[in-house]
Amino acid sequence: MRIKPGQFRNPSARAYLAVFLLAAVASVSAGQDRNAMPANARPSRDSSGWECSRGFQRVEQACVAIKVPADAYLDSTGGRWECNRGYLKVNESCSAVRVPADAHADDERFSPGWQCNRGYREAGGACARIIVPQNAHSVESSFGKGWDCDRGYRIEREQCAAVKVPTNGFLRTSGDEWGCERGFMKRAEACVPVEVPSNGYLNTRGDGWNCERGFKPQKSACVALLVPANGYVDYSGNDWTCIEGFRRHDGACVRF
Repeated sequence: MRIKPGQFRNPSARAYLAVFLLAAVASVSAGQDRNAMPANARPSRDSSGWECSRGFQRVEQACVAIKVPADAYLDSTGGRWECNRGYLKVNESCSAVRVPADAHADDERFSPGWQCNRGYREAGGACARIIVPQNAHSVESSFGKGWDCDRGYRIEREQCAAVKVPTNGFLRTSGDEWGCERGFMKRAEACVPVEVPSNGYLNTRGDGWNCERGFKPQKSACVALLVPANGYVDYSGNDWTCIEGFRRHDGACVRF
């Protein structure tokens, strides 16, 4: 605002100027207050303002002390608290964990704050002994039965029954299933030979057959393709298509 000579000789004009200057000063003062660093604060790491010191949290333009309850401590950030080992956070306090028999406190678990000892598993808020059946072994797991069958056995009615591998079969990697050797196919509980017809060959898996190029499967045989004039065996090798300028119609290639 530019002030001209003699502009504020009038008393009312002088009063207006005084009000204007007071408002400007108040505005500057308020801006300075908003940017001022409060108690228990420090310059922020990026130098863009301020942040609260360890053990304090920001509430509007002030740093308020964090109330750490009994049996708790400030974490590494200094901006929040955690319960001591053997305690769980319940609302804004730390409650002692009641560890049942055959268990131990476990900070890594959020609930119930404990874990059963090896050889036991959680059941209804307690730890029950794991009974490992014959041909099985115990496993470290918070879920399931707490045991798995040995290789060559599978679970049947809470027991481990031997996997019966038929002739020309083998035990799969999982150890609880079987498959047939190459050249044999699974049928019921046996491995039967794959009967490859003339002009055919074993497929990649070895449990079936495909026809050679120029032949197509028909029931249990490979029959020769009848390729008409202006046609040729396609990329699959088991069917035909027409050359450019012709289209397939009723077993023939007709010009279009």
